[in-house]
Amino acid sequence: MTDRDGGNAVDGGLVRHIPVLASEVLRFLSVRDGGIYVDGTFGAGGYSRAILGAADCRVIGIDRDPSAIARGAALAASAGGRLTLVEDRFSGLDAVAESAGHDAVDGVVLDVGVSSMQLDEAGRGFSFRLDGPLDMRMSGTGPSAADLIAMVSERDLAAIIARLGEERFARPVARAIVRARDEAAITTTRQLSAIVERVVHARPGQIHPATRTFQALRIFINEELTELLDALAAAERILRPGGRLVVVSFHSLEDRIVKTFLAGRSRPVSGSRHAPEARGPQPTFTLLTKKPVLPGEDEMAANPRARSAKLRAAERNAVPSRADGPDDIVRGVPTLAEAMSGR
Repeated sequence: MTDRDGGNAVDGGLVRHIPVLASEVLRFLSVRDGGIYVDGTFGAGGYSRAILGAADCRVIGIDRDPSAIARGAALAASAGGRLTLVEDRFSGLDAVAESAGHDAVDGVVLDVGVSSMQLDEAGRGFSFRLDGPLDMRMSGTGPSAADLIAMVSERDLAAIIARLGEERFARPVARAIVRARDEAAITTTRQLSAIVERVVHARPGQIHPATRTFQALRIFINEELTELLDALAAAERILRPGGRLVVVSFHSLEDRIVKTFLAGRSRPVSGSRHAPEARGPQPTFTLLTKKPVLPGEDEMAANPRARSAKLRAAERNAVPSRADGPDDIVRGVPTLAEAMSGR
């Protein structure tokens, strides 16, 4: 997709990405003059541009993809010192903010998952639509998807595809990949897609047969779900009382993590009938969205990427941050280090 973001206060040139639910993000962030905001998934700069255009505030833009940071240089230059770009993982957004001189911030926005730019670049290897090297690394460092499927056991591969891709044919897909790699190395997106298509047969109108497998490998290689869990906890630590957390997610695993985290952090924990005086951790957030905010028909028509988007938001209160988090979604899946070691 190629389009220009709105925003007349800051001009950073062409933006190859339409920020999803942008007006809703600004509304829930409640952007104000003098505020400090963290855009934990800078990407093409759509949200950062909108925030900077909404008030005389400052934004810290974080992205683990060095190409995204490089492309943001024009926007940073036009922002007159109000935009700081940092190449890092958003799981450490609190440390990034502190390094930039802010011990608390007024808002954090996260747009979770792969960006349109990454999907549209064949050389990044994220998409089965374009033939390219089987890479999928957001940062360009560490093992690639090709490295993973060359080394991981069939059992672990099936667990990854089933859990992170929600693919019901995970076992036969894993079996087919292992058989194929015994004959020749699987190094391109087209090779992998063809292998999956021989096992998973989609009916007309359904998603491409390789969609779930590619999703699972991408999430696993980039440790996206544990990164998201850590980012939510980091936001809790760095937001000042009254600060806002806004998260836009695009598939069920991401949304489930966000929903579970915010529900747990906004619900008082009381004792049982056997010990009514017992008290657990108290709420650190107040929910602003009891149900996810969804894009309207006009936005979905203009931007197909918005169709699966869900926005959830909450406001930080003065209760100290907590250490626990919802880890059940990543339970049962090997870590990247375990998978690559052929345990």
